[in-house]
This record gives sequence, C-alpha cells and structure tokens, in this order.
Amino acid sequence: MTSVWFRAYPGAHGCSDRHDRAPQPALGSTRVGDAAGLSERDAAILAFERQWWKYAGAKEQAIRELFDLSATRYYQVLNALIDDPAALAHDPMLVKRLRRMRSSRQRARTARRLGVEA
Repeated sequence: MTSVWFRAYPGAHGCSDRHDRAPQPALGSTRVGDAAGLSERDAAILAFERQWWKYAGAKEQAIRELFDLSATRYYQVLNALIDDPAALAHDPMLVKRLRRMRSSRQRARTARRLGVEA
C-alpha cells in the first residue's frame, strides 16, 4: 500500500513552518483494519472530531483544508458515520458523545419549532 500524506492545518498547535508539522495519513478509501471496517477517511474524521479544538481558526476552515469537503458535506458524512456500528466499535466514547450532542440539537430544534422550552 502506498502512503500519501495530507498537510496539517496551518497554525495547528503552534506550528508555524510546514517542516514542523507531523504528517497525517491520507484520506483514501483503504480500510483501517478488517475488524474496524472504517476507511482511512472515516478514521481521520473521528480523530479530527476528537481533537478539532486544537486547531487554530474556524472549524469549517480546518475541515476544508484537511478533508477538502464543504462544511455541509462534512457534517453529512459525520452524521452517517456516527450511525455506523464500525465507528462505534472504533471509538465508543466519542461516537456516543456525538450521538448525544446530535440528539440534544434535534430536541432543541423541535422545541423551538413547537414554541416549547427545552
């Protein structure tokens, strides 16, 4: 398997020079471990969600630069990913937290729509 690396987000964790950054795995479609059943991109998305706050600047800008996706498409992929049992097996605490946050936002939207306090 050929390794390809994407560049780290500029300014991430105090990095000012491209040579100071640690290489990150590419976002290919190769599966990460047979048991996990996650693509490299899916594993990278979960890793990003686990530590996105470490990146300088807006999260949407980091998403565009790291994954070459619009924020809308990224969140569509993320929502499908957190419903995937392989993602739950890969990082149960993160996936459960993301599911709780999604559920909480859905309840708040429904309450606003119905004019009820959440």
